[in-house]
Amino acid sequence: MNNEVVMMNEAEPRKVLQTAIDNKVTAIMSYLSKGKWHVAKVLPVELSGERLRVESTHAHSRQHPINIQIGQPVGMSFKHEYGKYVFDTAVVALEPSTDAGGGTVVLAIPEHIEVIQRRSYFRVEAPASLKVHVTLWHRKSSPDSQERMPDGPQDARRYGRGRLVDISAGGAQVMLEDDASGAEPQFRQGQFIGIRFTPLPYETPLVLTAQIRNALPRADGNTIYLGIQIVGLEASIEGRQMLTRLVGVVERYYKMNQAAAKHKEGPTVPAAV
Repeated sequence: MNNEVVMMNEAEPRKVLQTAIDNKVTAIMSYLSKGKWHVAKVLPVELSGERLRVESTHAHSRQHPINIQIGQPVGMSFKHEYGKYVFDTAVVALEPSTDAGGGTVVLAIPEHIEVIQRRSYFRVEAPASLKVHVTLWHRKSSPDSQERMPDGPQDARRYGRGRLVDISAGGAQVMLEDDASGAEPQFRQGQFIGIRFTPLPYETPLVLTAQIRNALPRADGNTIYLGIQIVGLEASIEGRQMLTRLVGVVERYYKMNQAAAKHKEGPTVPAAV
């Protein structure tokens, strides 16, 4: 299982983007607005000079209108064939739409596009031997404060603790247990949260921003499973470095699970001659 992030040379971004246009591939654009992360589905439609035009799919879906400014940095990602392509760029123009709900965002063509093997986005269970603990908290301000961990009584209602169930390069599932003290984090579908966990003992913790995609209670009523999508990593060099590390975590967990499965099977007894 090879999960390397491959830097593509400067001659290829236009070719990759044109392929996305030709195949009508939907892309995900992540960006900050008023200190909060947003994600929007867009459709790349035209390459012209050093510009890429993408259309909002708002008119055809339930997503909110794109609130974005000229000069604003954005992260872009899309899946095609064997890989997921990621890059950061900036808004150079905004063009009104002919319909009531869409709009065209004009982006600068990126110098580099990175591609991640698509299998890195398959979920891998967290090794049972690790019991990876996760801290989650509500995002209330800008990303500059995302590494601030909750502290003090006033923060008790804004964070929760759980255990990592599975993970991929794009998301995770966390088993969130109710707090016996009565604090109510109230994590709900659609919310943006901060998460922090240490993949392996003695490693530097990963601190990420994520959006809750679903929240499902267990039959016992005392545990909630949160399905989360990690956001914002495509929007900066630092974020893509974090993404590279996350891909490495998925690979190590996969290998650990494979080794544990082989150990459980026990040694193979040679057949009698």
